[in-house]
Amino acid sequence: METSFHMSLPCLSVTKTKDFYTNNIGASLGRMTKNWVDINLFNHQLTFIKAEKFHFNSPNYVFEGKILPSFHFGVIVDADNWKKIYEKLKEQNLEVVTQTTFLENKPGEHVSFFVKDPNDYMLEFKSFIDPKQMFAS
Repeated sequence: METSFHMSLPCLSVTKTKDFYTNNIGASLGRMTKNWVDINLFNHQLTFIKAEKFHFNSPNYVFEGKILPSFHFGVIVDADNWKKIYEKLKEQNLEVVTQTTFLENKPGEHVSFFVKDPNDYMLEFKSFIDPKQMFAS
């Protein structure tokens, strides 16, 4: 069964959020009002709702010697799309964080990078070397 997820998050600017996800990331626009926007991120629905300044206390953690943000969300894509997105973001001079391979030569090996959106959310793009090992341990 193929499914999609929906996530709703506060945002500071509907316009800047829409622009980042559609122009920088290449996601498609769903419904939009002056107070919220739906983003189609690889067939997953992200809803950003205009809110006052908000705070997340999200300490980092260390995984395989890399410091990573504990509060983040992401998308798992195939290797070709991963490379295209990575190159597109680098060409736009956006700060891409921690482009690396995790779990090298182990079950679940994958490449990953993070980019910050206009709301200070960290968005991860991940591609598994063997997609069948997404949940392997």
